[in-house]
Amino acid sequence: MFKNTHIWLPQYMKQSMNRLFRPIRAPKPVHVMFCFVDHFEPEWADADDGLQELRVTEWVEKYPPIAEKHKDGDGCYPKHSFFYPIEVYQEHHVSRLAELCRQGFGEVEVHLHHDRDSAIDMKRKLEEGKANLAKHGLLGKDRSGNIRYGFIHGNWALNNSRPDGRWCGVNNEGTVLKRTGCYADFTMPSAPSNTQTSKINGIYYESGDPLMPKAHDRGDDVCVRENGKWMVEKGEAEEGRLMIIQGPLCLNWKKAKFIFPRIENGDITGANPPSGIRVDLWIQQHIHVKGREDWICVKVHTHGAQEGNIAVLLHGSLDRMFEYLENKYNDGKNYKLHYVSAREMYNIIKAAEAGETGDPGEYRDYLIKENIK
Repeated sequence: MFKNTHIWLPQYMKQSMNRLFRPIRAPKPVHVMFCFVDHFEPEWADADDGLQELRVTEWVEKYPPIAEKHKDGDGCYPKHSFFYPIEVYQEHHVSRLAELCRQGFGEVEVHLHHDRDSAIDMKRKLEEGKANLAKHGLLGKDRSGNIRYGFIHGNWALNNSRPDGRWCGVNNEGTVLKRTGCYADFTMPSAPSNTQTSKINGIYYESGDPLMPKAHDRGDDVCVRENGKWMVEKGEAEEGRLMIIQGPLCLNWKKAKFIFPRIENGDITGANPPSGIRVDLWIQQHIHVKGREDWICVKVHTHGAQEGNIAVLLHGSLDRMFEYLENKYNDGKNYKLHYVSAREMYNIIKAAEAGETGDPGEYRDYLIKENIK
């Protein structure tokens, strides 16, 4: 079917009907957690050293002046989550990103491209990548002092989800990720790729057979749990399965071409920059922990080291997007805005799961704390 919509459109239609006939009623203000994750690849398209350095410099020098102009309801700047490709680690690039993080403008997590891999080799790559990033003071630490990380899969092929078996090879990738300290995956949505899951607009623990490809195609929603606080205190709240934190996936009829709506997948590019219409659609998908309907999680993504995207993001679009969010979703009465990193979003999700209440901004470091020095 057109752009692989057959994979996820039935679930989207079901969600749309539910919103129409059984709208979510959440107490005010509704808290909006906004997280911007970046598949940050300085080496993209086989760039030479000079071009790679220029791409990193663009972000290190131009992002702070943009972020400094904006604050959320907690008084925090927008914090960019750089998912760095560990298979092409460059120490000087990561050192510069670490300095940006020390200024409070970002955090770095794990991105991995691999092909026809094995679980053993993948584990080795992840452990080496963790060590390389951690020596810069990057990645988070849990209460036991263990290094923890968020993950995005290169080429979208999480859990060997491509039908042709390329760009992964590890069916039980979620298990490997959990065992090496991954707290959550941020890859989805991947539409229009055929790696897209049938489950959309959710926060869940994967429940498919880990010995088969695409174990994250279905899962159990993260819900507010009875006795959740006790379980967190005892260290028993972590599931043995990988948490999947999805971004919005829907149809944008206001951007229809002829009779065909545009697929809204939260991808910010030079050809599809952020707009008020898109921001509203992200909010309307109402991605949340079940039972905590007044805490909405919005995760959007980009490939921020590509020139076409840099030209849009760092030369006006980010500024306008933040301004729109603050004007419409931070009035303190109907909405309160929280700019969060990937790690902070996970912590807030776990706080909701544990039954915590009040202002979610208080739980940015709930289980995993920032390691930057």
